[in-house]
Amino acid sequence: MASFDFDQAEGLRRMLQGPRPRIVTFLSATPEDDKGAMLVNLGASLAQLGDEVLIVDACEREYGVARRLGLSRAGTLAHVARQECALNQVIHQVPQGFSVAALGRPEGHAAHHGETRRLAKTFDVLVKQAGIVMVDGELGPDGDFPLPPMATSEIVVQVGTSAASITNAYALIKRLSQQLGRRPFGILVTGATEAEARVVYDNMSTAATRYLAVSLSSMGSVPADEYLHRAARLGRAVVDAFPLAGASVAFRRLAGKFALRAMPGLGRGGSAHFGS
Repeated sequence: MASFDFDQAEGLRRMLQGPRPRIVTFLSATPEDDKGAMLVNLGASLAQLGDEVLIVDACEREYGVARRLGLSRAGTLAHVARQECALNQVIHQVPQGFSVAALGRPEGHAAHHGETRRLAKTFDVLVKQAGIVMVDGELGPDGDFPLPPMATSEIVVQVGTSAASITNAYALIKRLSQQLGRRPFGILVTGATEAEARVVYDNMSTAATRYLAVSLSSMGSVPADEYLHRAARLGRAVVDAFPLAGASVAFRRLAGKFALRAMPGLGRGGSAHFGS
């Protein structure tokens, strides 16, 4: 009876807390600028569908979204964790229709653990204010994510069509699976036709299943398109500047999949199927 009462109380607590924030962490095996361009256009596409989107730039070495949009000198979540500024001061609404916040890093080796814990709590408060949180991620020198919630979030790996990119993406998935245990990963192929993306995904999926016992899910593809570069030069998203471009069609399709599918299986220990 006590167990039943506990289950009821736990269920009520979860209902009162509301839905769990949705976090998707993106990693890339493509040139450093590709992931930022992809996230800006995906964020804009989701915003056009009515989703409340927040992109958290968790990059320290890579060319992150905040730097791409000229926000790299702004305050970070680490500043909030150190009580140097308020949370609303580090959340920036950009013309593309979504919000951006930079993560930053704890300071000082002696206080590293405590600062990381405070930063994680600040991140938790932030993500509860958005519908979809996309993390522009990178692994640290030790191979870990900056914060634990990123390791348990949905993880999507961006890959191109070159042999080097495919090899790097596979190595990244192998490294993650060794650290995080068996869990699925999403694969997004950029700079590729649908046929090319299918070949890349099928080959990676076969190898991951056979040699790593890891399940991959195809998220789809975005073609190479000069209009992507033209839109970037204008400081706009391609779906806004050139809505009929091939890349715009692909991003709207990709955003539709994101909006329609909760993708709970890309968290630790689940399974999901995006379709190609």
